Amino acid sequence: MYRMFWAFLVVVALGFGETAMAADPVRLIFDTDMGNDVDDVLALGMIHALQSRGVCDLIAVTVTKDHELAGPFVDAVNTFYGRPHIPVGVVRHGATHDEGKFLKLVRDRRHPHTLKRSADAPNAVVLLRKVLAAQPDGSVVIVQVGFATNLARLLASPVDSACPLTGKELVAKKVKLVSAMFGAYKAEGGASTHREYNVVEDLPAAKKFAADWPTPIVFSGFEVGLAVTYPAVSIEKDFGYCKNHPLSEAYRLYDPPPHERPCWDLTSVLYAVYPDRRYFGLSGRGRVTVGADGVTRFAPSAKGPHRFLTISREQAARCREAFTYLASQPPSAMTIR
Repeated sequence: MYRMFWAFLVVVALGFGETAMAADPVRLIFDTDMGNDVDDVLALGMIHALQSRGVCDLIAVTVTKDHELAGPFVDAVNTFYGRPHIPVGVVRHGATHDEGKFLKLVRDRRHPHTLKRSADAPNAVVLLRKVLAAQPDGSVVIVQVGFATNLARLLASPVDSACPLTGKELVAKKVKLVSAMFGAYKAEGGASTHREYNVVEDLPAAKKFAADWPTPIVFSGFEVGLAVTYPAVSIEKDFGYCKNHPLSEAYRLYDPPPHERPCWDLTSVLYAVYPDRRYFGLSGRGRVTVGADGVTRFAPSAKGPHRFLTISREQAARCREAFTYLASQPPSAMTIR
């Protein structure tokens, strides 16, 4: 009865019903700097909730944080949601190496996982090539919420045993869209002066990604996630169905309630899966460039491959509700511990 009631609440809050199941699930790759901020953790839990609803299929997770516990933490979250089979790839020689505040959760036995060290996971680019090569043409959506390291290196990758195409050719053939938490923008035009973290931590990769990626990109800027915070009351009350919940425990270790963390990465997930639900506004077409100072600039162009999200006060309220229900939704494919 509890699960049925919860599912009903999610349907009502998000404003959709049976017609949402008509489309094929979005084939999703999640590229994350897991361990640097806790919004990555909430975003991964949200993806699992959406997969339980049948609207997306998480085909791989790739990590841009170069720490031995980053890959195992992703594996632990996937295992918690009953999907330990999802492949995890990890960057080599990445931009950030510190452990952060919550990766240590996987050191104890309360959060089972098979992957013990990031070094034991496949190289992220090798995994991306293998996974993309196996997908139908034009079918994959990449949610990129960390540094551009993996995607820039994918573009530069040569042919290999997995695929007779170069990285850029493979992306052009298989990827439909990238939904990226990247940069900062002004809805009214002009350049934002904010040097966004995902951009500046690996600036060469960010510049290559924005300049050379061959498929459409929709950018969620710093200002969009900042407008939507995750409710502290949800962390305190909505995860009690499980004694050891990796999402709420990670949140508390990062910055406990009453702190309400901005939902930067969750915005890119929501747009990737529900681009037509009007959770966000959308700029006209154009092109994003990344300056030597790390500032992103958007130049309008009728045939440009890039757009960026905007958000109104009303849309921010809708997003906050959606994030709360989805991130805290009980797993459907596990025995709750």
